[in-house]
Amino acid sequence: MPRILLPALALLALSACRATGAPAQTAPAVTEAPVAGYVTDLAAFEAYLAGKPTPAQFKAHYPDVTLVLPGQIATKEFRMNHSRYFAELDAEGRIVGGKFQ
Repeated sequence: MPRILLPALALLALSACRATGAPAQTAPAVTEAPVAGYVTDLAAFEAYLAGKPTPAQFKAHYPDVTLVLPGQIATKEFRMNHSRYFAELDAEGRIVGGKFQ
């Protein structure tokens, strides 16, 4: 009887771990270390934006890039690097595109 009971208890414990009721994530999770400096790998940047990050996720992932959201006032100095990103947001407030200026 203990041989049958042990696998059943293990299965019950695993199913209890999965049913935590935690909400599913709809935005990309930042699993990597933040990208230091300005954006140099545009392909990786575009791939990151394809996941529609929130502004907070963007700032956590690219802490050295100035994020300008719609309606925010920004200066018009000329920048030769990818250090300031003017984002376009969808209806849910997620970044779906934009441009460097």
